[in-house]
Amino acid sequence: MPELVAPTPVVRRSFLESVEELVAEGRTGEGSMLKRWMDLFSDRWHTEDGFAEFVAHLEADARPEAERPTGHVPQSTWWLVDGEEYLGRISVRHDLTEWLREYGGHIGYEVRPSARRRGHATRMLREVLPHARALGIESALLTCDDDNVASARVIEAAGGVLEDQRGAKLRYWVPMGPRSTSEERSRADVEAGRSAPSHL
Repeated sequence: MPELVAPTPVVRRSFLESVEELVAEGRTGEGSMLKRWMDLFSDRWHTEDGFAEFVAHLEADARPEAERPTGHVPQSTWWLVDGEEYLGRISVRHDLTEWLREYGGHIGYEVRPSARRRGHATRMLREVLPHARALGIESALLTCDDDNVASARVIEAAGGVLEDQRGAKLRYWVPMGPRSTSEERSRADVEAGRSAPSHL
């Protein structure tokens, strides 16, 4: 049964297989999440220690005080896994820069090619929304290319309301409800610099 978890070394082999799939698909363009990960860790993430370092990097990226490139904001990342099989990732950016407000949005996700068309993107987005609320995001901005019908359907299924189109990007807002007590605790953990919960 797939579940959304914090990045974990348990799926190292499957994660690296997914990287090969995404590279073959051409998902390493400038500015992509995968390219950034590969630039930082592809020389060593095939080893246990190197992959553990990669996982620690993702955990640290959620902390406001962590070092990050200019223009990048704190970001929490979860992986959808089924046992030891890596299926995809979803990330919540805690704040919006001018560029993110135009093109990137609060939430980005990606399902490995071999695991698509099984509802995984819809599941990840639905399950990550409580965490976005816990971070104080009252309405989450999500974007997708105007020709990406599948992604648009995923966003709309989560309650996304189309605001406009800017260039090739459709911009949707997903409204959030009031935060629960558990979400308040999650936000307090993030602000205190503690790691993200293992699942939502």
